[in-house]
Amino acid sequence: MQPGSARRPPRAAKRHRDPAVNTSDWPAEVSTGKATRREWIGLAIIALPCVLYAMDLTILNLAVPSLSVDLKPTAAQLLWIVDVYGFLAAGSLLIMGTLGDRMGRRKLLLIGSAAFGLVSLLAAFSRSAGMLIAARALLGVAGATLAPSTLSLISNMFRDDRQRTFAVSVWIASFSLGGAIGPAVGGLILARFWWGAVFLVPIPVIGLLLTIGPVLLPEHKSPNAGRLDVLSAVLSLACVLPVIYGIKLAAEGGDLRWAAATITLGLVFGSLFVRRQITLADPLLDLRLFRRPALRAALAIHIVDFFIGFGILVLVAQYLQLVLGLTPLQAGLWSTPAGVGFVVGSLLTSPTLRLMRPAHALGLGLTFGAVGLSVMACGMNLHSLALVVLGNTLFAIGMAPVSAINSNLVVSAAPQEQSGSASALSETAVEFGGALGIALLGSLATALYRSRLSGAMPMGTPTYVRETALRGIGAAFSLPQNLEGGTALRSTVQTAYTSAIDITFLIGVAMLLIAAAAAVVTLRSLKMHS
Repeated sequence: MQPGSARRPPRAAKRHRDPAVNTSDWPAEVSTGKATRREWIGLAIIALPCVLYAMDLTILNLAVPSLSVDLKPTAAQLLWIVDVYGFLAAGSLLIMGTLGDRMGRRKLLLIGSAAFGLVSLLAAFSRSAGMLIAARALLGVAGATLAPSTLSLISNMFRDDRQRTFAVSVWIASFSLGGAIGPAVGGLILARFWWGAVFLVPIPVIGLLLTIGPVLLPEHKSPNAGRLDVLSAVLSLACVLPVIYGIKLAAEGGDLRWAAATITLGLVFGSLFVRRQITLADPLLDLRLFRRPALRAALAIHIVDFFIGFGILVLVAQYLQLVLGLTPLQAGLWSTPAGVGFVVGSLLTSPTLRLMRPAHALGLGLTFGAVGLSVMACGMNLHSLALVVLGNTLFAIGMAPVSAINSNLVVSAAPQEQSGSASALSETAVEFGGALGIALLGSLATALYRSRLSGAMPMGTPTYVRETALRGIGAAFSLPQNLEGGTALRSTVQTAYTSAIDITFLIGVAMLLIAAAAAVVTLRSLKMHS
């Protein structure tokens, strides 16, 4: 069903005007048409793959310690297992968003969901770290179809500003719900089954989506979309992947010359990609979208938001299990309050925007998130589970409106026929920020951990034990418990890891406070319907 039965009003009638606002920063499409019951039912269906996406991420974090024991990955392989999904998703999002504009967002969503389910089976039965990395890479490509398709469908289904803001908040909350129930579900699974079982969780959800999606979800695609430029798609991948790999390699203390070479190679492909987009009649990415200062600022804040949010996920999961000694089930249950906090924060977005401008709402949310991160760092230093849970929940409540507001700003900035591309741009910022957060914050924590541990290792520690422990806290805990001096070694490892993530979290606090100030300054003139 097409969104709304009324014809579009003239462009001039659709633009909200305020003499104090630079209207070039405003969303290009604003409509007064109200959504019907079918659109709201469609929103509930759209939420399914979003819940699935977040569940898959949070469940994997809990499985890291157990898969480390089984597959024995190196520290580098472990980071790739966690973040290769985000890397490939980030590289594929622009392609998938544009493809959805051309072939239909519902069709792409269903195809991508089916592929996600099949590759999940491959991941579940991986027999080596390399096989799991490959499966996670394919999951990233399949997962790249989910977020752009769902967000662009929302943009087309909800033309009224207030309804669209609420719908985007529900969209964000669905990710939060997945994050909230994911740890509990994952903990229950890991308490009874092997780590690969966590990858089987998406299968029933995908089955439900593929059954009812074709019946209840409307189809949308651009009527004037040109062909998909294959060379642009290749160039976009050739740009994103080497840059992320080079940054990751440098952060891990690898060969700096090789890291610089790969980053340079990615930037060269990036310049070729930009030049090609300027000359094409139907570009993969319409660079005119970047002419809006508000959109550029929203994308930058979006990246920082998910850089911190994704970057701390694995660190917190490992701290709860390997430092505080919680079981996967206990760690999952104690992670649930943060997921609930994100749901609550997402649904508070509309009421917040009635009280203040978007810039102030973003600044307040980012500051609140910084406070939560500080409480978490304090709790980890004191080994206080209550403070860690409280800080994580405060962080979630503060950051949820930030995610919702930024998503709405970016997707609303484009004409309806380009909503898939704009949605992909928003999700590229999410995946790129998240992947960098996991890689850089994870690598920073690993480097600090190695530095602390190498100088505090008990005298007489065998060489193989030292090398294994320095690979990471998960590797250290895979050593036999009856090892001579094992108790002292584990205590030293826990102290080194706690010190490392404490510093990492404080760096995150500084980044959030800088982003809060930037949001207030750069977006202060922008208003948004709530």
